[in-house]
Amino acid sequence: MSFEETDQGTYVVLTPEGKFNLVSAPLFTARVDDLVAADKARLVVDLHAVDFIDSSGLGALIGGLKKARGNDGDLRVAAAGSQVLAVLKLTNLDRILSPYPTVEEARHDW
Repeated sequence: MSFEETDQGTYVVLTPEGKFNLVSAPLFTARVDDLVAADKARLVVDLHAVDFIDSSGLGALIGGLKKARGNDGDLRVAAAGSQVLAVLKLTNLDRILSPYPTVEEARHDW
């Protein structure tokens, strides 16, 4: 997986692409850790280009959420495709990582 990163000033948008799995989750986690350490704890993860997510990807998102919230920030997911939305719903993680339709809606109150 590769991902783009866009610093919007008050928040950062991470846009992973491809499979979000055991192989790619550590890369995402490391980047979130770096951003939070640099006082960039408001994160929007734009999932429009993720075509598959597994438990490792979900774990990376939850870990990022905990890290961000522990540093007075938040991690929000946006633009998830059907497979990602289905996995979030099946695992009930859509209650914790409430998916937003767009990045703009995810960052609306920042």
